[in-house]
Amino acid sequence: MVLKDKTVIISGASRGIGRAIAIELATAGANISFNYLKSADDALVLEEEIKDLGGNAKSFQADIKDYNAVTSWVDDTKKIFGSIDIVINNAGIIKDKALALMEQADWRDVISTNLDGTFNLTRAAIVTLIKQKSGVVINVSSVSGIVGMPRQTNYSASKAGIIGFTKALAKEVSAYNIRVNAVAPGFIETEMLDALKEEYKKQVLKEIPLMRLGRPQEVAKAVKFLVGDDASYITGQTIVIDGGMSIV
Repeated sequence: MVLKDKTVIISGASRGIGRAIAIELATAGANISFNYLKSADDALVLEEEIKDLGGNAKSFQADIKDYNAVTSWVDDTKKIFGSIDIVINNAGIIKDKALALMEQADWRDVISTNLDGTFNLTRAAIVTLIKQKSGVVINVSSVSGIVGMPRQTNYSASKAGIIGFTKALAKEVSAYNIRVNAVAPGFIETEMLDALKEEYKKQVLKEIPLMRLGRPQEVAKAVKFLVGDDASYITGQTIVIDGGMSIV
């Protein structure tokens, strides 16, 4: 098991891409600590599934927007598992609307969850990684942060910000043997995608060279590669997983 005895802390893992990442890394031997906001039942199901696979997992109720709550989650994770080796910022929401109709709350909620949440978890864990002079940070961005999407100024801004955050932090902590990378999924078959209208999804498929939606497991496998030793010379990069949608 390539991640045996490693501890992963991941935000928003009770479903979707985060859930697939948690299972993939647990299967590789990692201990999994993840948060949830409201979906306690989903969190418990994931815990049990990982344990059935022979892994260790612990869920925590913590609002990713609340820095103090996130800090407590990080501290409790270290107490339970002894260390933190891999940080994965996955939590994210969408509130799509044309900018002319967007309320300030729509903007603030998306930025606070997606971008501030990335800061909160990374800031709470980074000192631990620096002290042990090792670690990996993976940030989940989006193709929306690369090419921009109409009616997603809030989401695109948050995900583009994550890419800038990734590059800056990679330069900042490389001297401590810490690597920082991002993945930028395109349209992936998750609950988030279910909220989109069918007509819009059909139009999107026409813009994807591989002519299909992505699967959460395909993102998870890319993350597994990036956190492992095979990616030991990769930092500050964004791996796009979009079926070719962003090809220019």
